[in-house]
Amino acid sequence: MYVSWIILGTAIIVLGIIAYNEGGFGKIAEGLGQGGSLFLYVLPNLLLGFTLAGLLQVLLPSEVIAKYLGQDSGWRGLLLGAGAGCITPGGPFTHFPILAAFLSKGAGVGPISAYLAAWALLGLQRFIVWELPILGSHFAMVRFGSSLVFPVIIGWLAGTVYYRLFH
Repeated sequence: MYVSWIILGTAIIVLGIIAYNEGGFGKIAEGLGQGGSLFLYVLPNLLLGFTLAGLLQVLLPSEVIAKYLGQDSGWRGLLLGAGAGCITPGGPFTHFPILAAFLSKGAGVGPISAYLAAWALLGLQRFIVWELPILGSHFAMVRFGSSLVFPVIIGWLAGTVYYRLFH
């Protein structure tokens, strides 16, 4: 976690210097104001996502999570993670706290990575609402179909690499 703080802090300092050079403290204040507005805009989603994640941590038994999404769940866990990622609507404010709760309850890196990959590549709500009507059925079906295998491959690869490096 501290590495991300260092990266974000460095980016803030660099962008702060650039903003100051372009417009002085007024430009920095404008940037802080924009950041504050964005924070207030996403705050309700953050509160709901973290509340949901907390309730899931309390209500879901670790044994169930480990059985279906754990490191030893094999291909079933990868397919379940990918399937859930594909059908679950919502943005990162909802998904990441829930996935963090699952990891803390025994979910494996592979199934969680498959979930994230499917959510990003195969989100059905995005496919139905945006991709099909705007880009057309031929493109949408080919793009969706050609992406189907990747969440499982990504999950398997991420789980394999993670456990070889860190366990």
